[in-house]
Formats: sequence, C-alpha cells, structure tokens
Amino acid sequence: MGGLWDEIRTALHGVWQRRWIAVAVAWAVCLAGWLVVSQIPNQYESRARIFVQLRSILPGEGIATQQEQQKDIDRVRTTLASATNLEKVVRGTDLANTVATDRDVADRVAGLQKKIKITAQQDNLFEITATADSGKLSRTIVQKLIDIFVEDNLGTIRDEASQSLQFLDQQLAQRQKALQEAEAKKADFQDRYLGSLPGTGTLSERLSAARTQLAQVNQELAAAQSALAAVNGQMAGTSATVAGAGGGGVAGPARARLSAIQGQLAEARARGWTDSHPDVIALKSQLSAAQSAARNEPVYSGGGGASANPLYLSLRAMQADKAAQVAALTNRKAQIEADMAAIDAKIAGDPAAAQEQAEIDRNYQVLKAAYDKLLADREQVKLRSQAAGQADAVKFNVIDPPTAPRSPTAPNRPLLLTGVLIVGLGAGLAVAFGLSQLAGTFPTTARLEKMSGMPVIGSIGEVVTATQTALRRKRLQMFAAASAGLVVAWVALLGLEMLQRGMSA
Repeated sequence: MGGLWDEIRTALHGVWQRRWIAVAVAWAVCLAGWLVVSQIPNQYESRARIFVQLRSILPGEGIATQQEQQKDIDRVRTTLASATNLEKVVRGTDLANTVATDRDVADRVAGLQKKIKITAQQDNLFEITATADSGKLSRTIVQKLIDIFVEDNLGTIRDEASQSLQFLDQQLAQRQKALQEAEAKKADFQDRYLGSLPGTGTLSERLSAARTQLAQVNQELAAAQSALAAVNGQMAGTSATVAGAGGGGVAGPARARLSAIQGQLAEARARGWTDSHPDVIALKSQLSAAQSAARNEPVYSGGGGASANPLYLSLRAMQADKAAQVAALTNRKAQIEADMAAIDAKIAGDPAAAQEQAEIDRNYQVLKAAYDKLLADREQVKLRSQAAGQADAVKFNVIDPPTAPRSPTAPNRPLLLTGVLIVGLGAGLAVAFGLSQLAGTFPTTARLEKMSGMPVIGSIGEVVTATQTALRRKRLQMFAAASAGLVVAWVALLGLEMLQRGMSA
C-alpha cells in the first residue's frame, strides 16, 4: 500500500512540475472544442399527429372496400418521404431560397430524407416529425407534408376512379361491338333457318315446346271427347218433346221449372261433376221441390198435342258446344304435329344447324352477361366517384397541429461544452503525465535507488530564498488564475447558451 501511495505522489509531483503545460493544453483543447461546438447549427424539431378515418360512402360497401382504402393509406404513408414528394417540400418552403440548380435540390432532398420521420401508430394515427435549422422552417415542412398526405390520398382515390371509368368504358365499347356482331349472327341464322318455323328459341327448344303443347292438347282433347260422349248418351235417353195430359193439355210453370232443373242437372253431370259437388247437391234439392210442385199443378188445356222438351234442347246446345271444342282441339293437334314434322324435317335436312344455333346462342348469352356485368360495375364506380367528390371516403383529422419549437432539440450544447471542458482538462493532465514519464529526473530517493539499483546514502534539500518564495507564490497565483479562467469561460459559455435559448423562446 505504501508503494502505491509513493507512485501516486510521484505521478502528481511530475504533473505539478509541468502544470503550465497542462493548463496550456487544456486551454488549447477547450478553445478548439468550444469553437467546434459553437459552429454546430441548431436543430429544431416539429411534430404533428393526424388521424385517418375510413368510412363507407355508399350503402353496401363492405370490408373489402375498406381494406382497399387502408392499403391506399399505407401506400401513401410509405411513399410520403419519397424523393418526388420531398422535392415538392423543397420547392414549397423557404428551402427554395437556398437552391439554384437541380443539384442543389437533390442535395436538399437527400438531407430531408434523414430529417423526416413518419411513424404509424395504432388506430390509424400517424406522427410526422421534421428537423430543420429553424423552428419556423421545421413547422412549415411538417405542414407541407400534411398537405401532401391529404392531396395524395384524395387525388389517388379520384384518379383511380377516373382510370377505372376509362377502362370500363373501353371494355364496354369492345363488348358492345362483339355483342352487336353476335346479334347480327343470331338474326342471320334466324332468317336462314328459323324464319319459316313456328315457336321461339333453338331448334331443340322449339321441338321440346311443341311436344309439351301436344301432350297438353291430347289431354284436353280426351276430356272434350269424353264430355261429348256423355252428352250424346244423355240425349239418347231424352225425348225431344213432352206430351200434354189427355193429348191436349199444356204444361204449367211448375213443370217448366222441373224441366229446366233437370236440364241443369244433366249439364252438370256432363261436365263431370259428382253427386258430392255443391252445385249438384243444390240442384237435387231444387229438383225434389219442383217435382212436388209439378205433381200438384193442374194441367191446362191447350190447342197443341205436344211441346218441345227443354232438357233435350239444352242437351243439344251442349252437344254442339262440345263438338266444336273437340273439332278445335283436333285442329290444334294437327297443327302442332305439322309443326313438329317441319322442325324434324329441318333438323334431318341440316343436322349441323342445331349445333350452330346452340353455339351462336351460347356465345350471345356469354357476351350479354359480360356486358351487363361491366355496365353494372361502371355505374357503381361512377356513383362512388360522384359520392367521393361530394363527401370524402377518407377523412383526415389533425389531432396535434405542427408544433413551432422555440428551443433547439439538438445539439445539447451545455452537455457538449461540459464534455469539452472535461476532455481539455484530461488532455492537459495526460500530456503533463506523459512528459513526466519521459523525463530523466527522479523526484524521490527511493525511485532513484530503485531505478539505479544502488543504495542512496541521503539527499540534500533545496534552499529557497525569500525572493524565490515570493516569485513562486506569484506564479502559483497566475496558475490558479489560468485554471479558474478556464472554468469561468465554461460558465460564461453556458450562460450565453441559456440566454440565447431564453431570447428565442
């Protein structure tokens, strides 16, 4: 422990002997360092935060549209600090006064790329930070970036809508031309092959429709023939005339009503109505009452021997109606069979016609469906574009406007000035200590004995006169003043820095 203390004392003695060199080196390093620190330009940082709100312009716009909008926002955010946008910043701010050529603009853009930072935070919140040589310039740069952010998003949305409309118009024109050609082919085929054939649609569709109609007509014809046979059977068992009592009587109203009800009942059965039908039940009830009334009605004498039977007349009218119905259905059946024969003949005469028509119709339907879809898409894009012109789909809210910094954020001059002072003092001590190690003197007898390897008998002390003591005291005061001046200079620089910040604030 004693040896270590001796080494420390020896080092301190060597430094003290060269204290003026240490002070001179410290002053030189501090002056140079403080000069460099003073030349570092102030950097002012401005910040702003904006909130991007996505909203659906039209009803029915789902998640897919919002995802596309989010992609557009992310793309603009990543390209906001691009060279093109930063060139707009340079030319739209006070930086334009410092450029004269395109080379100068490129240099300013390269510098801005290092001083601008865009950070995406949660919930569509973005923070824009810019650093410049003045607070006003940094705030102007951030405001310009916000303007570009808004313009690029809204402009991109409208430009994409316009480009989409142009593309859809081109596609619609092409589809319309192809559709017109398909319609011309379809009309030409109709004229060449189907103009004389009945029905609509393809040959197979017309033949299928004819078969369906024929089956329906056969069912109706069978029902009409059955009804005609029933009426003929009723007429065979019904007398054409009704004879009066005693050969000269005339039927009264009750008997006439009885004949009318019987005719209605026969007509109902001819239609196929059963005894459980409500109308048949009602007619039977009326028939019973009419029979009772006819039995009690007296017979009036008249000039004729017999009268026409109303029931027979009704059945004969029904017979004529059913016969006409059967004849009409027979003619309809013959016409449908003739149409089927004509279609079969056309197919047999030109087997490729059906295939050609199917291909023409298939191509036409495909083109028609594509054209209708494009037309609907165009209307949707047009409507969205018109809505975007009146109400923006992406709304921007400036949460925190660009700040106007009054104190520089960099450099930290108090810290740098203090660091220079510490480095200067350390450099002075290091130089003095190094020179002491290079010198060939021995501050103590123990060090001389250790270095020479020979015993040291004794040492002679220095005799200092009063004049020398006064001189040394004066030099010590000068050294203290020089050292204190270094600290005073540091304090003065700190005070000047604080004063400048206070004045700028």
